Amino acid sequence: MAKATTTTIEAEHRDPDGSRSARRLRRDGIVPGVVYGGEGEPESLQVDERALRAALGGHSALYELKIGSDTPQPVLVREFQRHPVSGRIVHIDLIRVDLNKKVQATVPIEVTGAEDSPGIKFGGLLEQIIREANIEALPTAIPEMLSVDASKLEIGDGIHISDLVAPEGVELLDDPELVVATVVASRMAQQVERDLEEAEAEVIGEEGEEGAEGEDASDGEASGGDAGDSE
Repeated sequence: MAKATTTTIEAEHRDPDGSRSARRLRRDGIVPGVVYGGEGEPESLQVDERALRAALGGHSALYELKIGSDTPQPVLVREFQRHPVSGRIVHIDLIRVDLNKKVQATVPIEVTGAEDSPGIKFGGLLEQIIREANIEALPTAIPEMLSVDASKLEIGDGIHISDLVAPEGVELLDDPELVVATVVASRMAQQVERDLEEAEAEVIGEEGEEGAEGEDASDGEASGGDAGDSE
């Protein structure tokens, strides 16, 4: 479910002076960004990096953007860029939304209960292939995340988009057959399976040899009987 309260992003107006200005801001712990969409013109802005990290850390879908003394406006995070080495946020794009109109957004997918699944207990590994789902909903109905239970998965089993349960008013846009996560056999699990197959093959082989020996013995008895009759 969406949060009852909306996280506020406090920002200031910024003059788009080019990349040099943006680099200076980043050195001072400020993240440059832009907000666009809706009925307004695109606006350049800047946000304190620590405050922005705290706001994004709450995993809210819908935010309230307040630029200086302007009236707060509802926005979604369209994209944010991170430094490839430090991981720091270096730019953020926000989009204005109408609370009464549906929008498309991406939300994180959380796979739960994997540690209790038979496949993991047997030594398998959970491989999550898709970490976000594309949805359509009113801004106020966008969930923080979509959770799916993996506690029943055997090795080789998978979770698909169709297994996600979306809240009321939320439509999943991705192909229902897309694989979200699967339990794959680790090397240890593969070795255990090979050992079991070899042990089973040995048992079958031994049973086959015992059966063959029994048949030889019965054949010998039958031959002896025939010889006595001929005498």
